Amino acid sequence: MTETIEDIEIELLLQAVYQHYHYDFRNYARASIKRRLLHARSQLGYDSISAMQSDVLHDRTMLPRLLNYLTVQVSEMFRDPSYFRALREKVIPHLRTYASLKVWVAGCSNGEELYSLSILFREEGLAHKTLFYATDINPTALQAAEAGVYPLDQIRLFTENHRKSGGHSSLSDYYTADYGRAVFDKSLRSQVVFSDHSLVTDAVFGEMHLISCRNVLIYFNRELQNHAIGLFHDSLARRGFLGIGSKESLRFSEHAGSFSEFVGDEKIYQRTTP
Repeated sequence: MTETIEDIEIELLLQAVYQHYHYDFRNYARASIKRRLLHARSQLGYDSISAMQSDVLHDRTMLPRLLNYLTVQVSEMFRDPSYFRALREKVIPHLRTYASLKVWVAGCSNGEELYSLSILFREEGLAHKTLFYATDINPTALQAAEAGVYPLDQIRLFTENHRKSGGHSSLSDYYTADYGRAVFDKSLRSQVVFSDHSLVTDAVFGEMHLISCRNVLIYFNRELQNHAIGLFHDSLARRGFLGIGSKESLRFSEHAGSFSEFVGDEKIYQRTTP
């Protein structure tokens, strides 16, 4: 099928962002990235993708604005509570056997999943021996994650999710309400390393016991999904755990044979190869 002018513009913009800023969106699912770029063009007031590309290349303040459209920042605490219940009931007993733990929240967005895991590990008595790594390619999202501040009107949902996840305490123990915001306790991030990291271009950075990367792979094409899963494999300790999103799968990856289903319904896998 013949490419439209718009498709060519998108290809050129993605190549320009990669060459100039080293952010690589070229292998993201094309329908999704096209939808986001057209939305960005409209919201930022450009007549064409090419006009937007010119400003992205010549005005460095444009890149963070564009990243806010290209990366998905929609999440909630204890999203899919059954996933966190499975971690609590099935994975945590294995993690208790380690003297120290490393947990990687890949694509942490604004931090909701990070704080969910930090609270869960505290409730299960593992927080004191756990180092969390929270990574994202969007510096604005990382700043929001490190701040740990969320709209107060989201707390009812967060609280219900926490309860359904098997929480042993009240979520209100972990935040203070302030001018329509919920400010989560600094102690929840006292053992967190926040870092800019790309699943596309960056390497592994440690031996992890648990990697949680949910609802990120669905935005990648097959080639990039395979690359990311290989990165997770290389980052996990043997018998380490990987959690992915409910609509994601390892099935078509060349690395699938390196994992076994641990809690299949919740897309939690365990690394089995040396």
